[in-house]
Amino acid sequence: MTAMKSALAVLGLMVAAPAAYAAEDCGDVTLAEMNWASAGLAAWVDKIILEEGYGCDVALVTGDTVPTFTSMNEKAEPDIAPELWVNAVKVPLDAAVAEGRIVIASEILTDGGVEGFWIPTKLAEEHGIKTIHDALEHPELFPGAEDSSKGAFFNCPSGWACQIITQNQFIALDAEEKGFELIDSGSAAGLDGSIARAFNRDEGWLGYYWSPTAILGKYDMTKLDLGVEHDKESWDNCTVVNNCPDPKLNEWSRSDVFTAVTKEFADNNPVTMDYLGKRAWSNATVNELLAWMGDNQATNEDGAYYFLENYPEVWSAWLSEDVAAKVQDAL
Repeated sequence: MTAMKSALAVLGLMVAAPAAYAAEDCGDVTLAEMNWASAGLAAWVDKIILEEGYGCDVALVTGDTVPTFTSMNEKAEPDIAPELWVNAVKVPLDAAVAEGRIVIASEILTDGGVEGFWIPTKLAEEHGIKTIHDALEHPELFPGAEDSSKGAFFNCPSGWACQIITQNQFIALDAEEKGFELIDSGSAAGLDGSIARAFNRDEGWLGYYWSPTAILGKYDMTKLDLGVEHDKESWDNCTVVNNCPDPKLNEWSRSDVFTAVTKEFADNNPVTMDYLGKRAWSNATVNELLAWMGDNQATNEDGAYYFLENYPEVWSAWLSEDVAAKVQDAL
C-alpha cells in the first residue's frame, strides 16, 4: 500500500500541473470493460466522457482482474482499468507501481468493496438481529434448507474464492451445530434468485453477499457484525485455504478498488488523468444504478447514459465547466 500511496502522491503533482494538452491530443485509448456489472458500467461512463468531453477515440476490450492486470503490467495494454479490485493482485500490483509500470489514478469506489454476511433489514429490525451470532440463534427465521428442520445459510457462487471463505467461516461459527445447513448457491444468478425469492415471499435470508451490486440496490439488506477484527495472517494461511483444519472466524478486509492506468498513458495524458483522478462514486450510487439496469434489462451503455442524464451533480464535479458542457451537449 506504501507504493500505491506514493503513486497517488505523484498523481497529485501531475494533475496540479498546467493542462498543456488540448482535448484533441487525447488520441486512441484502450479501456478494459470488466465482466462484472459495476466495472462494465464504469467503463462505459469513462468511454462516453473521454470521447465526448476530451475528444478521445476509445476502444473497449473485454477484461477480468488478473488477465487485465497482467497485460497492463507486461504489455502496457489496455491503457486503463477503471475498476480493479486490488486484493486479488495486491503483491504484483504494489511491485508494478513501485517499479513505474502502472499508476493508480484514483479510488473509484469511495466506500471500497464490501463483503460479508447479510440478512433483510426488515427481519433484522423486527428481531433485533445485529450480529451473525444473533442470527444463528434463530434457524427458524431462515427457510430454504433441504432439511426443513434447519435454517439455510447461503454460500458464495461455486468456483469463487468466497466459496471457500464462507465454508471456513461457517465451520468457525459452528453453524451446523446451531441448526444451519450451508446451501450451495451454484452461481451468481442462483444466489441472486434466492434473495429475490425470499423478499417476494417475505421470508428470511442469510448468507454471503457483496457491494456494490444490483441486488443491494433493489433490496434493503443489513450486513451483520462478525464481532471480530480482520486477522491477515490467519486469513492468508487458513480462511482462504480449502479444507483448513481449524478455521477461526475472521472479518473480511475492506477491498480497495482502484482505477489503474499504464505509466505511458499517465505520462502522455495529463488532462484526462485529471478527470480519472477525480472520478469516484459511492457504493450507494452504484447500487442504485445497477438496480435500475437490472429492472430494465439495460446494457452497460444504457446504464452509463442513464447515469449521465440523471446524476449530473455527481459527474459534473469530476470535470471542468467546459468539458462538462461538452458532455451535457452530447446527451
